[in-house]
Order: sequence, then C-alpha cells, then structure tokens
Amino acid sequence: MKTVNTSTLENRLNLLESYIPHSKSVAVNVSKAAVAWHLDHSLRVLNAVAESMSKSDPTLFRNNFTFIGKICLKIGFFPRGKAKAPKYLKSPEVILEAALVSQLAAARAHIKVIKNLEENAYFRHPLFGHINKKRVFRFMDTHTNHHLKIVKSILKK
Repeated sequence: MKTVNTSTLENRLNLLESYIPHSKSVAVNVSKAAVAWHLDHSLRVLNAVAESMSKSDPTLFRNNFTFIGKICLKIGFFPRGKAKAPKYLKSPEVILEAALVSQLAAARAHIKVIKNLEENAYFRHPLFGHINKKRVFRFMDTHTNHHLKIVKSILKK
C-alpha cells in the first residue's frame, strides 16, 4: 500500500478548492449530483473522520479492517455507485460556496490534529471496520480522489 502523507492530502484539498467555482455544474450522465455535492461530501467525510478519531478511545480499537477495505486502499480505488453515504454525511439540497470554503478550512485544521493523535485513534467505517491513524490518510486520500475523479468527469461533459 502506497504511503500517503499529509502533503498528499493537502494537495487533494487544493485541487478540491480549485473546483469550487464550478460547484453548480452537473452532468447527469456521469452523476445525478452536482459538483457542489461531491465537494461537500468529500469535506464532510474528512471532517467527520477527524472528529470521530479525536473522540475515539484508542484502547477500544479493534484490528478488524476488512479484506475489501485492504484491497480498496491497496489499489487506491473505490468503484463508482457501489456505496451509499450514511445519512449524517449527506449534503443539503443547497450548498453555498461559503459553506465549502468553511469546511475546507476545517478539513485543513483537522489534518494537523490527526497527525498528533495516538496511533490507535480510530473511526468506524460501515464497510471497512475500524480505521486507525496508520490507514486514515490513505483512506481519506482515496475517498477524496474518488470524488475528484467524478468532478473531473462532470466537467468534461
């Protein structure tokens, strides 16, 4: 598995930020959701993961990372249209550019927080199991890149 450091993820956030001016773009043949939804969802996930890890009790971490999770992170790929976002990570109907900018600032701060957490600080992924600090940057990078690829496809159409 390729190691992902914080600068890799920060580069993804910079790219994500560059798409904010295109947030209203839609291509229903690629995704029912507009660019704004993909940006908002990516940022919601980054921020929720960091907050969950910060609140976690590292002594409760279980090394139960699933085989499918290992494969997805190893190849750095999530298939399109196969997973549904949990309700608490769904974006609102109207997404303002100011909200994206605010979430982006929070995500950048959260990345710095995660770097200082204990090794077994974790969050529970509904399909992959517990993801600790060792795997979290790879997970966040893969997830963010998944949505950035969709955004790029939307903007090509």
